Amino acid sequence: MMITIKCPSCGTEGSQSLLEPTYRGPYRCWKCRELFSIQIENNEVKSFEPITEEQMAKQQEERRQIEELKAKFRKPSD
Repeated sequence: MMITIKCPSCGTEGSQSLLEPTYRGPYRCWKCRELFSIQIENNEVKSFEPITEEQMAKQQEERRQIEELKAKFRKPSD
């Protein structure tokens, strides 16, 4: 599902593809390149918080670790 996100810094609209209607994580505006931590619920942006490059890298690493754990504990498909 595609969701439209309006950058709070420059007002440019961008879009992001989501598998689920809920998302919490990093977002970078394609035009002004500002970084944000965003929260989306029911396909609607609920919050934006400016973040640094370091904070973004940390969030991405945390998400990668979570996905690795999920994959580790998934039941193998037949």
